[in-house]
Formats: sequence, C-alpha cells, structure tokens
Amino acid sequence: MAKKRSGGGLTGTQQAAKFLGVSVLAGTVLAGIALPAAGALGLAAKGTVEGFDEIPSNLKTPPLSQRTTILDAEGGLIATVYSRDRKVVPIDKISPYMQKAIVAIEDGRFYEHGAIDLKGVLRAINRNAQSGGVSQGASTLTQQYVKNVFVEEAGDDPEKVAQATQQTIGRKVRELKFAIQVEEELGKKKILENYLNITFFGQQAYGIEAASQRYFSKPAADLDLGEAAMMAGLVQSPSRYDPINDIQEATKRRNVVLQRMADVKDISQAEADAAKAKPIKLKVKTPKNGCITAVDGAGFFCDYVRKTILNDPVFGKTSEERTKLWNLGGLTIKTTLDPRAQAAANEAAVAKVDKDDPVAASVVQVQPKTGRILSMGQSRPYGLDQKQHQTTLNLAVGSKMGGTTYGFQVGSTFKPITAAAALEKGLSPAQSFDTPAQININESDFTRCDGKPAGYANWEVNNEMKTEKGVFDMTSALGKSINTYFAKLEQMAGLCETLTMAKNVGYERELGKPLKQIPSATLGSAESTPLDMASVYATFANRGIYCTPVAIESIKAANGDKLNVPQTKCTRAMSDRTADTINQMLKGVVEDGTGTKAGLSDRDNAGKTGTTNDRKDAWFVGYTPNLSTAVWVGDDVGEKKSMYDITIGGEYYDKVCGGCLPGPIWKIAMTGALDAGQTPGFVPVSVPRAQQPKDPEKGGDEGPNKPRKPADNKPGGTEPNPGFTFPTDLLGGGDGRNKPRGGNH
Repeated sequence: MAKKRSGGGLTGTQQAAKFLGVSVLAGTVLAGIALPAAGALGLAAKGTVEGFDEIPSNLKTPPLSQRTTILDAEGGLIATVYSRDRKVVPIDKISPYMQKAIVAIEDGRFYEHGAIDLKGVLRAINRNAQSGGVSQGASTLTQQYVKNVFVEEAGDDPEKVAQATQQTIGRKVRELKFAIQVEEELGKKKILENYLNITFFGQQAYGIEAASQRYFSKPAADLDLGEAAMMAGLVQSPSRYDPINDIQEATKRRNVVLQRMADVKDISQAEADAAKAKPIKLKVKTPKNGCITAVDGAGFFCDYVRKTILNDPVFGKTSEERTKLWNLGGLTIKTTLDPRAQAAANEAAVAKVDKDDPVAASVVQVQPKTGRILSMGQSRPYGLDQKQHQTTLNLAVGSKMGGTTYGFQVGSTFKPITAAAALEKGLSPAQSFDTPAQININESDFTRCDGKPAGYANWEVNNEMKTEKGVFDMTSALGKSINTYFAKLEQMAGLCETLTMAKNVGYERELGKPLKQIPSATLGSAESTPLDMASVYATFANRGIYCTPVAIESIKAANGDKLNVPQTKCTRAMSDRTADTINQMLKGVVEDGTGTKAGLSDRDNAGKTGTTNDRKDAWFVGYTPNLSTAVWVGDDVGEKKSMYDITIGGEYYDKVCGGCLPGPIWKIAMTGALDAGQTPGFVPVSVPRAQQPKDPEKGGDEGPNKPRKPADNKPGGTEPNPGFTFPTDLLGGGDGRNKPRGGNH
C-alpha cells in the first residue's frame, strides 16, 4: 500500500491521479483550472478553460522539421540537409503492420477510448498506489502525440525542451485539454498518421519513413511484420533497443511487440511465433547530412545556398524568421549549379594545387546575361577535418556568405575597370603615355567623389620590370599590364569615375564596403572576391550590363507551395561600345600578352592576369561571351605568404604570376565547362591604336624624349596634363600610403 501523509491524506501523486480520474469521469477535465504561462508553443496564458475555443493549428498540422533537398540546375542531387532527418508521408504510405504494431504496444485500446483512457488511468492509479511511486503511466497515443508536438516546437533549445517535458501537473493538464480537442477535430486515422511522422525512432531518424530507410533501406510502406514490430519497439527507448548497437535487446523488444499484437488479435499466435523465430536482418543506410556530402566538390556552393537563405530578406524580414525556415526544412531547392561546369571547376582547382599545399586555389564561374553561378571549386575539400586539410571557409565569397573577412587584393585584374571608366569619359583606346618604368605622382592630383584631393603624399609607382618603359596605348598597356600607364590613365579618367565604374560592375558587392578613394585602386590595392570578379568580367561579356550573381532558381516548400527566391538585377554599367572595345583589347592579353598560357584556341576569349605585392595573391579572370571564370591562388591561412621559391602541386615556381598558375587553371575550367559546339563570338569593333614614335636616327621628327604637343584632354590626347613631365632618374617605390607597389602581370 502507498504511504499516507501525516493526518491520513494521500500522497501528491495519488491526489493528482485521483483528480485526473475524477475529472474524466465527470467530463470536466481542466474545469476552472488556470493554465500556465506561455508554453513551448508560444501560447498566451488564458485564465480558464473556457478561454480556449480552438486548439492551436500547430497541433492540427504541426510544422515538422524535414529534410531539405538541394538540386543542381538539371535536377541532380547535390546534398540533403536537415536538422531533423524526416520525410512526412501519408497514412496510406505506411505499412499496415506498422500501424497495428505501434497501436498494440503503445495504446492497445486506441480505437476504443477517447483522448483519455479511463481504464488505463484507473489501472495506473492502482499500480502506482501499490508501488508508492509512479511505476506505470496512462498516456494515450493521442496524449503522446500532443507532447511530441510541444517537444518538436522546442527544437534544440534545452530550456524549451525541459519545459515541454517537465513532470508537472500543469503540463499534464494542458496536454489532456489539447488531447481531447485533437481527438474531436482530427480523428483517429489522422492522429495516428501525425504520430508516426513526428516520433523519434533513434539513429537521428524522425518519423517512420526516415527510420525505415535508416534501418532497412526501404520505404515505410514496405515494412513486413517483423520489421514493423522492431520499429514499434524502439519508441519506448530508442537508445536501449537500438538494433545497430544491441541486436539482442532489440530482438527481445521486437518479440514483446509481436506477442502484444497477438494478444490484441491483430495477428494470430502462429504469425507472431513465426516472426519471432526470424532474426532481425538490418540493411543500414548511413545518414548523409549537410553540405559535407555534396557531390563534385560542391560543398562550398551548397553552403552558399544555405547562407543565401539565412541572409536574404526575401526569405524573411528577420534573422529569426529565416533561420526558422531553414531549420524547418522540407524544401526542394533547385539551384543554378551546372553539373558539367562544377565538375570542370573542381577538376581545375585540384589540377595544379594540392590540398596540402601552403596555398589554395578558388575557381568560380558565372553566366553572363543571367548572373547564374554555375560552379564553385576549391583545392581544399569542404569539411571539418583539418588533418585532412579540409575547410569550410569559402574562398570565393565574403565573410557574410561563409568566406573571408577581407577578401583578396586583385592586382592588375582591376585595370580593365579603369579602362572602361576612361572610355566612358570619352578617352580613346589610342591614348598613349610615354613613361619610364618608375614614376612619382602626388595624390593631390587625384580628386575624390566629394571634390577633395585624394591625399597629399607622394605616390611611387613601379612596373614589374625595369625594361617596361616607353610609349604604350590602352591596348598594349593592358596586354603587358603596365602599372605606370594605368596610374596616368586613372588620373585622366578621374579617381571618382573609376571607383564609380567599379561599384557599377559589382566590385564591392560581396564584401559590402565602399572602396577607399585612393589612387592605388587602379592597381588593385582594394580587396574583392573571386565571385565578384567573375561577375565584373561577366559585365564585359554581357556588353556592359552587370547582373547580380544568383545561386537559387526555385524553391518548393514541403506542402508544394513555391517560395519567392532572389532574382538577378541587371543594370547597365557602361555602353555596349565600351564593353565591346574592352573585349577586343583583352583578347590581346590571351593572344600575345601576359595571359598566353590561358588562351583558348577554338573560340573568342579574353581575360586579364593579376599579381599583387610580393606575389601574395595571383589571379586570372577571363571570359567568353557565354561564360566568365575567376581563378585565385594564394595563402588562405594566417599571415599571407609570398609565393616566391615555392612548390605548388608538385611543381616548383621561382615566382608565381597570374599567367603561369591561375591562367592554366582557368583554361582547364573553361575547356571542361564549355560546349565545343557553341562558340559565340564577341561583337567586332575597330580599336584605334596609338601611332608609335619614329626613330629620329631614321629621319623621324619625334623621338621618345622629344617634347610633345600638350594634350587637350580629348580622345587621342597624349599627356594627362599640359606641361606635366616626369623625372627620368626616379628610383623604385610603391603605391603610396597602402602598399609598397601595385599589382602587375
């Protein structure tokens, strides 16, 4: 007998049980009892039962966390991601054996009682009174379902989970109230369906469909009697009866379920005995969750898709809303990833750079006209095992999207932007400057967008080699990547105009910070990302129209509804004539300039090399009319290393340059991604060239050191300022306040 309190009263447990039993009998469960404050479902407290006219919609159709499927542009699987491995299925997709087994072992009188099993309550009261404690519960399957909804809503928040599972009269009372209403509004069949979809079956599997796939690699509809009995037995204690870890305990529990099914006449005793005699035959399917499982090295792209949903306001006004959408899952996300391009980018990224090298490579491809991101490849594999040289740092993007905090200096890949700004201002491609390999310019000769001087310090500019001096026009300066030329061209085009052009072509999009208004910008001193650089050059391919990069084509929710997704925004950044001219000039870079190792022989292609100070970053960014690809190589860990006297991918480099390592990587990526049968060409335009000075010894009247006519700042002018000259004995310097020297080659 249970012990009585002093004075002869019942224990608290007995009082609670008696109260619940009497309430059921009287048909007045919860009558007059104040409900607790807002619970796990976020319900506002109501003073009395009468305040609850309807059950929350979450109890009717709970928003169950499910697997999200991420697909490529052709519908192929990239990865499956979930916080709960679950796939909701209707009752007719669940084996009848499973339906009977779960009812038999969890609530044998499920179809005979209402929300509360009076006989079960009285039986539990009697057993608990005899034991002096709580040795038997009386929760019906409906009550268990209600409790599971509260737990599901709590998610991974430990405090909310504790609230949803606390053993208090208040929680039990609330569950009873909701259970009664759920029975009235949903009916037995729907409750059973919901229960089987919400319940945890162990091994990270939530719901019967995921569990069936996990243990037996088959749909829930195909579970046989023995398999269904084993699954039903897991619910009471998924860890204790886990067949993967303890097949004997799982077998004992399965047999208990089978016998119970026979006792309640769901199956015959002969059927139960036959099933008991068979060993459990598992066919375990290892769970694959997250971007780490992505195919063809697409883990970084997969994570970019996740970051897009977590950050873009189109998926919710607040961070909390967007996070809830992602965690809830059940999404089918069709992306822009092109499987052929991704395979090519992944192959290219690892072709010349090994995963354990001191530097890494990033390859990104963007489709002009649409902004669609077609690939993201990286030499270090996606993952968390640093011993295997894995990383989750996406070198293609900025920190907001899972990448680097500061980006990478782009070196001479910025120069086409300066050229575009100059052309837009009316300068001719024939604009020439006669420069030595080293020049000095005062920062006060450059004007910021607010009309103030860019500074007052002396800006020293070096070319890569001392032999790079003489007369250059825009085409030859791009081909040979002449720093001194572009310092002068920026002065003529205007610092503000150059930086405005950079913004218009998306140079600062990913990092989200305005460019510093300093002259060295023309030499690529400001940071950007490979994705942004691929988009910048896609603008040239798209004849001057910049399109913001996008990674998602469509999203379908678990209920079949289509969600809004970010759309590319295309704006004109420059005239089509300017873009066509840039295209023709950059063709020279891959034909006979610094990018000859990257050039494609079977189609129109153009591009630009870039190498930053001390060769800490090396680039090649290039394109055809239908594909733009950016390749970056550099140190991705800690203090950036200079790439001198270095072995990368098993090959020794005395010094890494944009054309000698990123260029060949670019060529591999482009060759693999492009269709040999589709070879669109650039729009041909005539690009004026500067007339080279004649040799005075051969009768010429204008040698390189002879005075020239002052320019009038019109197209074809030859000097940035009338009367402005440069000393011929200047020693090497750098690019001013920021870096010792600008990018080159």
